Amino acid sequence: MTTELLTVKVAKRAQEAAGIITLELVDPAGNDLPAFTAGSHIDVHLPKTGTLRQYSLWNSPSETHRYCLGILRDPDSRGGSLEIHDSVKEGDLLKISQPRNHFHLQEGAAEQFILLAGGIGITPLLSMAQRLSDLGKAFELHYCSRSEQRTAFVDQLKSSAFAANVKFHFDDAGDEQLLDIPSLVGTQPEATSLYVCGPQGFMDAVIDAASNWNPTDVHREYFSVNEDHENDSSFKVIINSTGQVIDIPEDSSITEVLEEQGIDIPVSCEQGVCGTCMTTVIEGDIDHQDFFLTDPEKEAGDVILPCCSRAKGTLVLDL
Repeated sequence: MTTELLTVKVAKRAQEAAGIITLELVDPAGNDLPAFTAGSHIDVHLPKTGTLRQYSLWNSPSETHRYCLGILRDPDSRGGSLEIHDSVKEGDLLKISQPRNHFHLQEGAAEQFILLAGGIGITPLLSMAQRLSDLGKAFELHYCSRSEQRTAFVDQLKSSAFAANVKFHFDDAGDEQLLDIPSLVGTQPEATSLYVCGPQGFMDAVIDAASNWNPTDVHREYFSVNEDHENDSSFKVIINSTGQVIDIPEDSSITEVLEEQGIDIPVSCEQGVCGTCMTTVIEGDIDHQDFFLTDPEKEAGDVILPCCSRAKGTLVLDL
């Protein structure tokens, strides 16, 4: 994976819905941008603070001239969305990563697809819907939101080639149109894959309802989680290349302490949902607290997301 950064221009900024803006990013010289696949995201280096934040691409992978982002203004976030809403304008130049994908649309793995979006979790699923439509695949997209006024891409979805595949579910529009998650995913239809993205409560409800599905057919991407570190304890990390032993206090993450020691691990979400900081573990018992790794990956015990996960004892990292 390349770490080369791209410089892009904000060609368009629009108010998409209440509290949600869209940004269209293009190459300043008018060249094509690196290709991406449905479900991809980019890292955006925020211009004022230098903070790194990840945002999914919602446009069709067939488009090579632009990357499109949808960003919710979240006053309870760690500041990334506020900085973009308040500071980024048309014509600005931004530094971004090339697209990466930890939420792959496995196009040939099923005959039909169920896409479930909660709020701004629509962004990667909108890209998937466009790709599935282009491929002529059978799918349905269920989009849950508080109200139509706070829902992005309503007009676009209603006028799309796959409008008949889309169902909206608004919290304030009557019980009869609310999404009945257990009924929809309680039993896995034959040759069907499920993709879900949204707030943690929404995600948990979907995943719980799909507990009898084949795990390989259920795909998820969190964009935020409720963190609980009340029972965290201190432990030690050994840097394999130097033998340095570093104490990790109960109230600090591995990445925070290593940064203080001059050891830089790239981070983005800082919540264990994106995979940016994934690091190889040579030895040790990992206390996985992330929402990114699959259960088999956690059981293998050879990688950790050090922005949130911890250890039971001493951990030897391949650094």
